[in-house]
Amino acid sequence: MAGRTATQNAVPQSKANYGSIVTHHPKKQKPHSRPHTGAEAHYDTTIPKPVRKYLGTYGLFPPEPDTYEVQKKRCLAQLRSKQTNIGKFIYLSQLRHANMHLFYRILTDHFTEITPLVYTPVVGEACQRWSEIYMQPEGMYLSYLDKGNIANVLKNWPQEHVEITVVTDGSRILGLGDLGVNGMGIPIGKLALYTGCAGIRPEGTLPLMIDLGTSNKAFREDPMYLGSRRDKVTAEEEADFLDELMEALKERWPDIVIQFEDWKNPFPALQRYKDHYAMFNDDIQGTGSVIMGGIIGAVQQSGLAAKDHRAVFLGAGSAGVGVAQQIVDYFVHEGMTEEDAKKCFWLVDSKGLVTHDRGDKLAEHKVYFARDDNEGQQYKSLEEVVDYVKPTIIMGLSTIGGAFTTEILQKMGQMNDRPIIFPLSNPVSKSECTFEEAIVNTEGRALFASGSPFYPYEYKGKTYHPGQGNNMYVFPGIGLGTILCKAVSVTPNMIYASGEALPTMITEEEKDIALLYPQITRIRDVSARVALYVIRAAQKDSVDRLHHLRDMSDEDLEEWIKERMYDPHKAVESIEDELESLAKDLAHTRSLQGEKSNL
Repeated sequence: MAGRTATQNAVPQSKANYGSIVTHHPKKQKPHSRPHTGAEAHYDTTIPKPVRKYLGTYGLFPPEPDTYEVQKKRCLAQLRSKQTNIGKFIYLSQLRHANMHLFYRILTDHFTEITPLVYTPVVGEACQRWSEIYMQPEGMYLSYLDKGNIANVLKNWPQEHVEITVVTDGSRILGLGDLGVNGMGIPIGKLALYTGCAGIRPEGTLPLMIDLGTSNKAFREDPMYLGSRRDKVTAEEEADFLDELMEALKERWPDIVIQFEDWKNPFPALQRYKDHYAMFNDDIQGTGSVIMGGIIGAVQQSGLAAKDHRAVFLGAGSAGVGVAQQIVDYFVHEGMTEEDAKKCFWLVDSKGLVTHDRGDKLAEHKVYFARDDNEGQQYKSLEEVVDYVKPTIIMGLSTIGGAFTTEILQKMGQMNDRPIIFPLSNPVSKSECTFEEAIVNTEGRALFASGSPFYPYEYKGKTYHPGQGNNMYVFPGIGLGTILCKAVSVTPNMIYASGEALPTMITEEEKDIALLYPQITRIRDVSARVALYVIRAAQKDSVDRLHHLRDMSDEDLEEWIKERMYDPHKAVESIEDELESLAKDLAHTRSLQGEKSNL
């Protein structure tokens, strides 16, 4: 299955760069103006024989062209024959490596089946076993030893037109802790979703692992481990390394969008670079935005104004604080002052309610939400805080499975007509409660969204449908919008706009079954709408550089966005169009030569 990549240079270069569809540039291209995507793109079995001959690949794979339907049937049969999820993950990785466009056709056509195998939850197991299952290069690895030489190392990446990178140091992968270099599955999987959900060109993506050591002693002592066998660098050493990295990325690819992912302490980098680069952190900003989008719908359905809500958060880490801050922005947009909006939130960590007088030194990111109105009383458990606050909203970002107990859920149902319950931790085993538990213990009245996927549940003759507050609703559109308008930075208003776009995509049918998010099968349309909102916010903040987009109506701009989204189903059509154009040019040239010879 596995084919050779452009980095291996083992397959002779063919005559055209089949499938390298530059969707984010003007639609009319000169022949051969596309960047190379790797020789493996030439071995798609749907390519007609004349095209194979032109590409120089005729005879190198089975002679009779397939249809996509046959390809899909074969691949799905192979996939479904795998007995384990990790086996399916490995198969899909090999398929993406061997036939990129076929992989994305199947991903977009069977999104709900394939996505969990490409990203969460299966990518968590893949990362834990990365050094064991590693088979082929799919991104770049930079070591701390590369400090002082990062720009030269980046020159080894074969693509000249990188539009977006996802970068991690593996120090906080999902809820699994520090996995070091094994965390590379996250950037690879995330960028596959950028392509599948938002149509960002696959050859324009760069998975990037920063190996700054690992605090995971078991990995450092594992003979199979592929990363540096050293402890984590200091915060100062990390900052110096990242300064060099950011400068080098922008030097090689001036328009690149940089997304940070799964850093143990993501706040310093976000504060340091957000005003100087087109960068954002999905764990903080993306999570906050997508949950805010769900909260907008939940608040509207609850019957209570924003100012009358009280939110208890279990989990006061970077993700929890980022979500709370984003919802504060929404409450402010609803007419509250920032100070009053902030008072609607009570955060709970492993030591209990976060207060100023608790006696411990609070992490810097917790100070903003620390309470000073507790009159010296300390509340040690979530249940104590629920009794004290009587919340309308409970939100979990704790990775503590079952933390929303039967008693807590029943109290939420007793205190509220429409309790808002958001257990957001991944994977399912770490979810604070299940959908069934939320529905049963609130007698079907819960407004529910989770971080993990749950099945619909039938209760007293009615089928209830869970919402999933998955970041994939927003981060692909944030990236796409930033790329298309060539924004010089990703502003807070652009992040806010991405969440604000989501309720506008919910259909009446989806509202009737109490969904707080659009059906995930419409993700490409959702991403286009998010990109539209992000571009408009960039324009208002004057960080966009494609000013002619300002003159388009929203309808025209959204259509313009969709036209520039990579479509894997049109990959063969694109090369056929190019060949047809070349044939016409050749015929025209010969005609002119014939006219001259007759003179």
